[in-house]
Amino acid sequence: MAQDHAVEAGPRPPEGDWLGTPYLRFEREGPFARVVVDRPEARNALTPAMYFGIRYAVRRVDADPDLAGLVITGIDDVFIPGGDLGKGSGDNWLHLGGVPGAIDVLPFDVLRQSIKPVVSAVNGICQGGGLMISLCSDLAVVSERATFRVPELLRGISDTYYAQVLTRLVGPVRTRDLMLTGRTLTATEALEWGLVSRVAAHERLLEEATQVLGQVCQTAPLARRDVKRVLDQYVGLHDRIAMFDSLQRPESREGFAAFIEKRSPSWVPDELRREARA
Repeated sequence: MAQDHAVEAGPRPPEGDWLGTPYLRFEREGPFARVVVDRPEARNALTPAMYFGIRYAVRRVDADPDLAGLVITGIDDVFIPGGDLGKGSGDNWLHLGGVPGAIDVLPFDVLRQSIKPVVSAVNGICQGGGLMISLCSDLAVVSERATFRVPELLRGISDTYYAQVLTRLVGPVRTRDLMLTGRTLTATEALEWGLVSRVAAHERLLEEATQVLGQVCQTAPLARRDVKRVLDQYVGLHDRIAMFDSLQRPESREGFAAFIEKRSPSWVPDELRREARA
């Protein structure tokens, strides 16, 4: 298999249906492609190469005349819990012969701009970058077992992308509730709030997500792009400078360290600290 060969050859960038990491599978089924996040040892946490692999997959489908759309899903009871804060993967081709961080790996804007439709089939835990992937997809069909969370402020990250997108989607009151508390939403609550499109029985999730993708593909591509453009303008841009600056601060470094060490960050009052990470 091409992916097996790529793993043996060591980390390397995406090429063809190889997404640049052994933790993502690109599968073809009729007119559709499916990206499966498959990293059980890290609960599907995304490395930079995995983030870029999803970005690449969207463009791969856009450029392939044999493919009409894309489904993104995970394995077992986890969709995507966000980025890998442990940095312990073996797929880091982004550092090969280049400058770390020089490549924009995040797929969010590419998802919003995709030519072909993208449906997220959210099979379980969905938070951080995983929730943003589902929000930036054209539609999200979620398992009845799925849960949703925005934990960025718990890590010291000023996630202005969430502040922008969530305010547009669910309003400022619910955005404050999600972001300032880090609370978890059930699938039913996410549907009621308007964060997702449909809830499906867990065992029928992929089937229903594929059916929804087929329905979207009945619409005219150019007219659909016009509608997507209007929706994208409504969601708007986030403050990239503030978000970048927050990642350079001691606060975010402490947040990452506390997460890895399974303790509360130093900014939490003594009487509110927890031994296990939030």
